[in-house]
Amino acid sequence: MTGARAVLDIVTGTWRAQALHAAVVLRLPDLVAEGCVTGADLAAAAGAAPDPVVRLMRLLVVLGVVEGDDHAGYRLTPVGELLRTGVPGSMRDLCLLYGDESHRAWGAVVSAVRTGRAGFEVAFGHTLHEHLAEDPAAGEKFLRAMNAGSEFFADLPDAFDFGARHTVTDLAGGSGLLLSTVLCAHPHLRGVLFDREHMVATAAKHLAAAVEPDRYDVVPGDLFRSVPAGSDVYLLSRVLQDWDDEDCVALLSNVRRAMTHPDARLLVVERVIDGSAVLPLLFDLHLLVMAGGRERTLPDYRAVLAAAGLRLESVRELALETSLLVAVRGDDR
Repeated sequence: MTGARAVLDIVTGTWRAQALHAAVVLRLPDLVAEGCVTGADLAAAAGAAPDPVVRLMRLLVVLGVVEGDDHAGYRLTPVGELLRTGVPGSMRDLCLLYGDESHRAWGAVVSAVRTGRAGFEVAFGHTLHEHLAEDPAAGEKFLRAMNAGSEFFADLPDAFDFGARHTVTDLAGGSGLLLSTVLCAHPHLRGVLFDREHMVATAAKHLAAAVEPDRYDVVPGDLFRSVPAGSDVYLLSRVLQDWDDEDCVALLSNVRRAMTHPDARLLVVERVIDGSAVLPLLFDLHLLVMAGGRERTLPDYRAVLAAAGLRLESVRELALETSLLVAVRGDDR
């Protein structure tokens, strides 16, 4: 590959992403699955013009989303199957968020790199957290997208020994998907979902459908004020990435104070920068653009944990270049 071709492949990456976004918005993967296999049929069902749909489908073939052509008909590949609505492991909602709000925020990446201020603030006039608090529909969309990018949740029940544990509290637990994954895998556990008031309704709905009602509680609150005490396991999944070191130490200190159980553990799920894996580096910039956040190296995590009175005990790799960091109270040996 020449240098010029490498540059072209990089700079046209956003075109590929936006083509995928267009396909998902128009429901083309769903329509193919429903039997619309020609450009004309797809265009009619999607309410779009036939010629642009055929051209989009032609690109989706090369990208590996569909197979076939307009004469023989299109069929979904395994990648295309993941873009359907409601199928197990669907990543449709991730495409909807990344092709809209995230795409707009990345339009301000130069400003974000120059100033350290989130590109989302420049594009939308307020922070991501304010956006989610003020617009319930945006909050639900964000949670669905987070779920769509959470393949590694399935690894967690086996990545840590929950056998002798009793209560698991998921801090800033979002939709409740991670907590329900752990509770369903370990029927002896009880759970607590802790998140801000505007986020817990979605979690309560999900948990009610997935877990027996006497096995969990949904508790509204703010990590930066206090954390429910007494659990022997606490979860923090993709939370520290949103905050600078000072804020991380503040919220981790609240977690440390809540870890009154003598054998308590904190499970931190994040992408760790090690210099070779590309997803942590990409998400490091994405977090800057979206929320002013960052990914961290292992020494970085050790430092913020230690500043809050916690000690990193072990690290285990999960799917999608994600890691599980297990922390104990700093005075425990």
